[in-house]
Formats: sequence, C-alpha cells, structure tokens
Amino acid sequence: MTLTLPFDAVLFDCDGVLVDSEPITARVLSQMMRELGWDITPEESLRVFLGKAVKDEAATILAKTGFAITTEWLHGFWQRRNEALDRELVEIPGAPSAVRALYAKLDGHIACASGADRRKIELQLDKIGIRDAFEGRIFSGHETPRSKPFPDVYLAAAEALGVDAKRCAVIEDTVTGATAGVAAGATVFGYCPGGLGHSSAEALRAVGVAHLFTDMAALPDVLAAWDASAVTDTAT
Repeated sequence: MTLTLPFDAVLFDCDGVLVDSEPITARVLSQMMRELGWDITPEESLRVFLGKAVKDEAATILAKTGFAITTEWLHGFWQRRNEALDRELVEIPGAPSAVRALYAKLDGHIACASGADRRKIELQLDKIGIRDAFEGRIFSGHETPRSKPFPDVYLAAAEALGVDAKRCAVIEDTVTGATAGVAAGATVFGYCPGGLGHSSAEALRAVGVAHLFTDMAALPDVLAAWDASAVTDTAT
C-alpha cells in the first residue's frame, strides 16, 4: 500500500526515540553524581534528568552537591558517557526501518532534532547505522539559543527543511521534548512503550501530545492514518 502522509516533514528526537540510550546515560550520570556526594540511583537519575541537557541542570547539581559544574567536568562526563554508549547502545526496535521509510516517502524531509550535544547525536546515529538518512539535517539543542523544553531546535529544523513547523510531525518520548514540539506548533506523536527511560502516557497527554503509539516500526502507518478530527491512541 502506498502511504500518503498529511505532513510535510517528520522531526525525530534521538534519545529514547531512535536509540535506547537513556538508561546508559543515567547510570554514568548517577556514578558521577555519587562521586560529587549526591547518592542518587540510576532510576532516580532518569527521573531527574530525563530529556534534559545536563548543562542546563547546573543549579540542581549545585544544590545537591555543592559543586558548580565546569566545562572540564562536562567534558569528562561526555567522554565517560560516550564510551559507555559506544559499548552498549542499541536501537529502539523498528526505528531504522521507520526512518528509512519516511525518508523515502518525504523525499528526505526528515531531521533529527535532539537536546543532546552533536557528538552524542552523531555517535548514536552511526552506532545504529542511520546517520546517512539524516546527513545535513542533524540539529542539537546545544547549538540553539535555548534547548528543550523551548521550541528552538524544532523551529531550526523546520526552517532548514523549508517547511512550516505547523506542517511537521514531531516524534518524542519525554515531557521535556514533547513540550518543545508543542511550543513549536508541530503535531507531536508520543512514543510510549512504557518502562524506565520514557515519560508516561498521562504525562505526555498533559503537555499536549496529539497521539500516543507503542511500536516504532508502525510509525509510518500511524502518521499516514492521522486524522486530527478523530484522535485515537494506539498506546496501551
């Protein structure tokens, strides 16, 4: 069946949407927080930092540890995190096939718009073999005036693709990222498989996610079936 999509572009988050990275990053972050005196578990680290850039949480880290994070500390965190990602990272099941199907259908009008630093994004896309599908269309919140939950990175991606953000579908799995997509004026689809590393269905709905789904492989069909006048979640 030929898919007809009601969107001009699809903008993907990366962590938790394309790659199963959040538990890995949370473990490294909890180790480094404990070194600073904050006894936080990986699970607690996920709740505190999920969907956020560590550099933007400097005030929280200072309040919990008394340590003002430095550029040197951040580079040390990024190095340890990237080493762990390079060893352990796996794709979100179905993500590569969904990306390639939408790339073909939309004549390349897809982008990866993440709150993470560019090195992390590129490492992760390389690791699961889909960086070529996003080449020249990778956007980092570290390179915009404000990162998520502000809409800057999604607005930058839409502008670069030459489309109105209101004609974009944004694929997110966290409240922070979904808030950014909604603020950009896009239609936000929430990947909500359950478990650690993803926001809950209730939390995603509360910030204005238009539709929830649980199977990334089904995303092209989910987008093709989208009817704003008849919203039906496939999340269970």
